[in-house]
Amino acid sequence: MKALPVPSGHETGTVTIYDVAARAGVGIATVSRALNGSAPVAEATRARVLAAVEELGFRPSHAGTSLAARTHAANGIVFPDLSGPYYAEVLLGYEETASQLGRSVLVLATHGRPDPASAVRELAGRVDGMVLLGRTVSDEVIAGLAGLPVVVLARPELGDVDSVRTDGLTSARALGEHLAGHGLRRIVLLGSPDESPDVAERFLGIREGLGAHDIEPTETPCLFDEASGTRVAATLLEGRRRPDALVCANDEIALGAIVAAEEAGLRVGHDIAITGWDDVMAARHARPALTTVRQPMRALGSLAAEVLDERITATRTTPRHELLATDLVVRDSCGLHH
Repeated sequence: MKALPVPSGHETGTVTIYDVAARAGVGIATVSRALNGSAPVAEATRARVLAAVEELGFRPSHAGTSLAARTHAANGIVFPDLSGPYYAEVLLGYEETASQLGRSVLVLATHGRPDPASAVRELAGRVDGMVLLGRTVSDEVIAGLAGLPVVVLARPELGDVDSVRTDGLTSARALGEHLAGHGLRRIVLLGSPDESPDVAERFLGIREGLGAHDIEPTETPCLFDEASGTRVAATLLEGRRRPDALVCANDEIALGAIVAAEEAGLRVGHDIAITGWDDVMAARHARPALTTVRQPMRALGSLAAEVLDERITATRTTPRHELLATDLVVRDSCGLHH
C-alpha cells in the first residue's frame, strides 16, 4: 500500500491547516508562524497565508496554528539500537520530514538500558509526540502513554495507535519460492524473530514459500550485526551436513555470512547460496552482489513523521495504518537456477 496523500478538509467540510498551506504554497510550519507570530515570516508570505485563510474560511484553533499547543517543538523517536544502516536510513527519513514540519527530533535507543520502559516514559514528558520502532517496549507501556500522540513503526497494528510498516510477507514468500527454484533443500534461517516483529513475519513468509515445495527450513538464532553473522555462519559451515543456503534476517548478517563462507573456501552463489534483507548500499557492492529484499527505509521514517504530525496537529483524529511494499532483488549470491 502506498502512502496516502494528506486528507483534504474539503472532503469532510472541515478546512485544515494543510489546506491553507496548499492554497498559500507554503508548509504548515509557515502557516503556523504566520498566524501566531512565533517567528519572523516575510510580509508577502504572511499576506498569502492570510488570503488563503480568508478564501477557505479557515478557523484557526490553538491546536492547529501552534502545531497542537506545542510546548516542546520536538518529536521523539525510539529505536531498539542505533548501530547499522537500517536504523540510520529510517532516522534520516524521519528527521528530514520532521524538520520540514518545523520540529526538532529527540532520539532514544533502548539497547543496553536497564529499564527501557522508564526511559521511554521520561522521553514522553519532553516531546509532543513519539514514534516507537519495533519491539522497544511492551504493548502495556504504549497503552500507558495515553494522551500522547504515538506511532508504532515496523510493528504490528496496536488498537487505535497509528502504525507504519512494510509488507514483508509477500516478498518473503517470493524469496522462498525463488530459492526452491534453485533446487536448494537444506536451508537455514539466520536471525532472532523473537526480537523483531518484522523478522518474525519475514521468516513466516519464507517458510510458506518453501513449504509450497515441501521444503522445511531450520532456524538458528543470530544477532542482527555483521560480526554475529560471520560467527554463526562459520559454526554452521563446519558441520558435516552444511546448509545449501543461509537465508539471513538482514543484509548485515548476510554480509558477515559471506565472509565466513569465503574463509571456509566456499564460493558464494556456487557452493552455497546466501540472501539478506533491506538492500543497504553494501549489498549492491558486495562480491558476489547480494540477493535481498528491498525495504523503503527512508520512506518508513518520513511517513512516520508525517503520520505523527497529523495527530499532534489534530488534523486527523482517526487511526491511520500504512503498509509499504517491499521488492525481491535477485543478484548473484543465490546462484543460477539448476
